Amino acid sequence: MFRFTLPRDIYVGHGAIEQLSVLEGHKKAFICTGGHSMRRGGFLQKTEEALHKAGIETYTMEGIDPDPSIEKVREGAKAMEEFGPDVIIAIGGGSPIDAAKAMWVFYEYPELTFEEVQKPFSLPTLRQKAIFVAIPSTSGTASEVTSFSVITDYSTGIKYPLADFNLTPDLAILDLDLPQTMPKKLCAHTGMDALTHATEAYVSKFANGFTDPLAKQAVSDIFDSIIDSYNEDTDARDKMHIAQCMAGMAFSNGLLGITHSLAHKIGAVFHIPHGCANAILMPYVIQFNKKACLARYADLARVAGLPGHTDAQLVQSYEEAIRCLNRKMNIPLNIHDYGVPEELYLEKKEAIAHNAVLDACTPENPREVDDALMGCILECAYYGKPVNF
Repeated sequence: MFRFTLPRDIYVGHGAIEQLSVLEGHKKAFICTGGHSMRRGGFLQKTEEALHKAGIETYTMEGIDPDPSIEKVREGAKAMEEFGPDVIIAIGGGSPIDAAKAMWVFYEYPELTFEEVQKPFSLPTLRQKAIFVAIPSTSGTASEVTSFSVITDYSTGIKYPLADFNLTPDLAILDLDLPQTMPKKLCAHTGMDALTHATEAYVSKFANGFTDPLAKQAVSDIFDSIIDSYNEDTDARDKMHIAQCMAGMAFSNGLLGITHSLAHKIGAVFHIPHGCANAILMPYVIQFNKKACLARYADLARVAGLPGHTDAQLVQSYEEAIRCLNRKMNIPLNIHDYGVPEELYLEKKEAIAHNAVLDACTPENPREVDDALMGCILECAYYGKPVNF
């Protein structure tokens, strides 16, 4: 048996922020956002104006940094408790949406500890105080449709993915005006994050007949549009914003794998942006996993229009196509070339491998992995060596 969960409503289109009017009848909205880009672009003001027109009082918390911390989550939950919202709205990239999800948990259940919420799919029932609305500005994390939130414990240097269907937003608004403002580097990293989501969802142990079509369509559309999106083509950015959402629907229900397990850990320790870490790691993980699911990867190569007569040839094409995308968007092909010093890698490699095995994304990986194997994959990804074990 499997479960398939999505937001109740998803609005898509240019100017879709105006659809916040459907919230009429709610009293108070807590808005959570990142740096200043949403205000500079006028999107935060549009959000506030749409809510005010609907008769909803607002409180805005700005300044959510990338890789949100436990401390910032607690700060936001306290602010929510003081304001008392019946709707929580996150606008921006994956970080403010993830942070707002975690704040929501502690707003509704302030007695919970962070250790308690880390256990996958064990949260108490949410929506006792508020519903959740997500408005993404980047085309990658798909947090607007997923049951995940990634929070960093800076005391340990570990990113923790919180996973529970309760965390799936009630309403997602894909305003296609927002991703037009992304810088090229952010477009590259988030786009490769989306490709990783679709790829891992398709080969996951929990892939199913509902998630497979979404993952395959996302892969096809991402290969069609990611480079043009990177080069600031408007139509391609529209297509990528929708494709990343489909990838999110797939992985939220089919789950992920060890590309994400490792990316969570090296991101926190080596300070590599999440999408960039996924882009670097993905070819090495495919080389490792293909012994368990060669035909599944070959399926994705076919929908991407890549060459090959046999499954092995197709998967080789898929690996190389990912590297080609990385080259075209100035993403390094290994961790060393990102600029991580060898001494730091050697100091941290065992802890990273161990913590990656414990990551919530590891159990659904198609091939079993232990600390030793994870360490070998990490070594190959650091030095740029082929995975042949």
